[in-house]
Amino acid sequence: MATTSYDIITVGGGIAGASLAKVMAEKGARVLVLERDAVFRDRVRGEAIMPWGTAEAKELGIYDTILASGGRDLPWWDGYVGAHRTSHRDLTATSYPKEAVTAFYHPTGQDWLLRAAAEAGADIRKGARVLGVKTGKEPTVLAQVDGAEVEFRARLIIGADGRDAPFRSWAGFLVQHDPGHTLVAGLLLDNVHVVDDTSHAWLNPELGLWILMFPQGDGRIRGYVCYGEAAGFRLTGEGSIPRFLEESIKGGVPESHYAKAEPAGPLATFDGAASWVDHPYHDGVALIGAAGGAPDPTWGQGLSLTLRDVRVLRDALLGDDNWDVAGHSYAEEHDRYYKIIHDVELWETQLLMETGEEADARRTRAFAAWKEDRTKQLDVLLSGPVSDVDERTKMRFFGDE
Repeated sequence: MATTSYDIITVGGGIAGASLAKVMAEKGARVLVLERDAVFRDRVRGEAIMPWGTAEAKELGIYDTILASGGRDLPWWDGYVGAHRTSHRDLTATSYPKEAVTAFYHPTGQDWLLRAAAEAGADIRKGARVLGVKTGKEPTVLAQVDGAEVEFRARLIIGADGRDAPFRSWAGFLVQHDPGHTLVAGLLLDNVHVVDDTSHAWLNPELGLWILMFPQGDGRIRGYVCYGEAAGFRLTGEGSIPRFLEESIKGGVPESHYAKAEPAGPLATFDGAASWVDHPYHDGVALIGAAGGAPDPTWGQGLSLTLRDVRVLRDALLGDDNWDVAGHSYAEEHDRYYKIIHDVELWETQLLMETGEEADARRTRAFAAWKEDRTKQLDVLLSGPVSDVDERTKMRFFGDE
């Protein structure tokens, strides 16, 4: 069996793997990308990069590629409680990085980033089936490429194949999961009447509904319905589209927005429970993106977190010729910012998505505290994990201090 050597192999050619391949190939690294899919299709992935992720995209030099793929900036964030608009926020002035949300169509974005990685010198193998990985001083990947089994060796192997793929288990990482609590349904819709330079977020806490719309231009939006598992249903398949629209309207979306709406892709629902790996590096293998830490998609942090991973790992690799040391440095920093995101998401879910008298009383107390002091509200969703959080932060957030 032939063995081919590289500096870096990324298992997965999605946003994480393609971005890392591009930025490292530009620095002279010999990079191989092994991607399972020959053609990218709409699989209802995240399509909104929060402002802190937009800043990461610019730092990585991939922002222009995302825009060229059809991406667009959404500088405004409109928040609603039910049908009542409670905020109209200029993110370029009020978020910590002073950036907009960047929205794009995921399959096209993947194609453009992989093409950019190839132009930078990376070797792209689409339609490749990874069969196994061996960690150690000379880590290797066994894959089936063009019908033949090939062994690839690298200084560093990257798992970038998502939260449900087997790579991280093959590589000996222990995956942790939160208990289930929320579900997230996503659907691409055309002919939706909505202001298209704005991200729209409707909260109906009494029903435990969180509705999101991210315009992609020309009347197309990616919509999400986030709701509690206790609701007892899953919005999946063409037959559930009427209920998807119905739940959106219950959450506060004006019915007029959907007067001419037509589905432009599949409807699928995903579990909101986060999954992660503590210290996502060992023995020549690192995990990035959802493979290393998949947050609750309810709160839309996945793509921003992915780009933070890529940037932190890139900087570690360029800053130390000893890539084992660099890998551990990346993993330590990843654990720090992932914990901030994870903790705050759990608090937001408890405060905003739970229903019942006790939950209503909790919200009344917290909202009153926020009105008195806006710094208690936290802004991790849009501004990112700027500073560490602790028990006192939690007490302030819930209005218990």
